[in-house]
Amino acid sequence: MRAKAHDGETAAVHEVEVEVSSWALSFRLGDEPQIWRFSEIEVEPLGDQVRLKRRGQGARLTVAADDWRAATAADAAPVARRHRRRERRLVVGLAAAAAAIMLFVFVGVPLASGPLARLTPPPLEARLGETYAAQLQFAFPTCAGEAGQDILHAFGDRLEDGMDSPFNILVEAVEAPMVNAFALPGGRVLITDDLIAEADTPDELAAVIAHEAAHVEQRHVMQAVWRSLGLGLILDAVVGGGTGAGQQAVLLAGSVTELRYSREAEAEADARGQEILHNLGFSSEGMAPFFRRLAGEDRRGERAAGVMEFLSTHPDSLRRAEASEARAQSGAVAFTPDEWRTIKAACEGEPRAPSAD
Repeated sequence: MRAKAHDGETAAVHEVEVEVSSWALSFRLGDEPQIWRFSEIEVEPLGDQVRLKRRGQGARLTVAADDWRAATAADAAPVARRHRRRERRLVVGLAAAAAAIMLFVFVGVPLASGPLARLTPPPLEARLGETYAAQLQFAFPTCAGEAGQDILHAFGDRLEDGMDSPFNILVEAVEAPMVNAFALPGGRVLITDDLIAEADTPDELAAVIAHEAAHVEQRHVMQAVWRSLGLGLILDAVVGGGTGAGQQAVLLAGSVTELRYSREAEAEADARGQEILHNLGFSSEGMAPFFRRLAGEDRRGERAAGVMEFLSTHPDSLRRAEASEARAQSGAVAFTPDEWRTIKAACEGEPRAPSAD
């Protein structure tokens, strides 16, 4: 194997012939025979060349990478084996690091989303909710009917009296092509006009609203946001920044309608929502029939798609209907007959234009 040798003491370069044995490299440097044991050789790849350095000395050999690979192809040289072991360890280390990052993103963040949600300062969550609400207003405009909105706002205020939450509950009806209700970070609860149309009784609508309010109180909304967006997007969406993450979070605001809660969170919101109604003296008997009717009816056409939207974000509806029925208690009706008629008619007019502020 041809190599260029440097003695480490002068600038002279010597062309030498190197022999590779099972334990050492041997060559002549001038008139002096050189034997470099593999245990004292360090290998440094340099693109199409390889530099071999004798540990503790300035002497070095430079050989063509192809010649080095050919000379050590049979794993005859321990130094080559050590070099390959280092490469394998590096590859394994990089793979392990990548796996750790993926594990954190796909397992660590979801597992930590609960504690992170509870540690999120309420003002930060409220500001994030305002960002979402401003964007959603263009996709889901608030329904016409000031009287209906006033009734829903008043019901949100009453729910707060039965809750332990740092947020004000603001209930609004919106125009949207789906049967759904969803809570935003910070306490805003949006009820679609199609859901209002699906609700047969005031108790059913009150139960759905209380369920969403319970998600807010239990910080399930923020937990789902943490799991979906992560710290960078949340902070950038709230405080701004030059990374573009804030803009991405704004674009993702519409996806709040698709936030998925765990089965445990849904069951907890069911139970807590009914408890809130009990605390206020309202009937909690509307939750079970509403879930059961949507899950059990055979619907077709556009309305079927809307119902499936609700079921996709509120899974296990039949099982939850049974559990809700077992907990249900009678009580006062949440809305008077006049209020109920006003709510049902709230979204029959043209949608109100988004506010300029």
